[in-house]
Amino acid sequence: MERLFATPPGVRLGPLDQIPDGTARNYVLQLRAGRFHGFVVRQGGVVTGYVDRCPHAGVPLAARLDDYLSPDGTLIVCSWHGAVFRIADGLCLGGPCTGASLTPWPVTVAEGEIITCTKITAGTESG
Repeated sequence: MERLFATPPGVRLGPLDQIPDGTARNYVLQLRAGRFHGFVVRQGGVVTGYVDRCPHAGVPLAARLDDYLSPDGTLIVCSWHGAVFRIADGLCLGGPCTGASLTPWPVTVAEGEIITCTKITAGTESG
């Protein structure tokens, strides 16, 4: 099965409250064209999504399910090589891929549900 790096808009991932505030959750979507691996970080009513693939080694970031964030919840961390990324834009701030970025996965919150969308809608609040 081919690995995909994007999803169509309008895919419902589930209720926002499935992701505790200040944490992240992994999503694997089986689509006709192949399988997509991504994750969503929740900060209040704002969600930020990325393709689950380290720009340094091409592997998923988390060694343990849903373990994407630093202990204080302020950065995304690659479990394998210690790269750290800003949550807001996926920019690598340190590690073997400094200056590279995670691939965005556009998601938003509508009526309390996380849904894939066509473009990044930073600052989207649930409501």
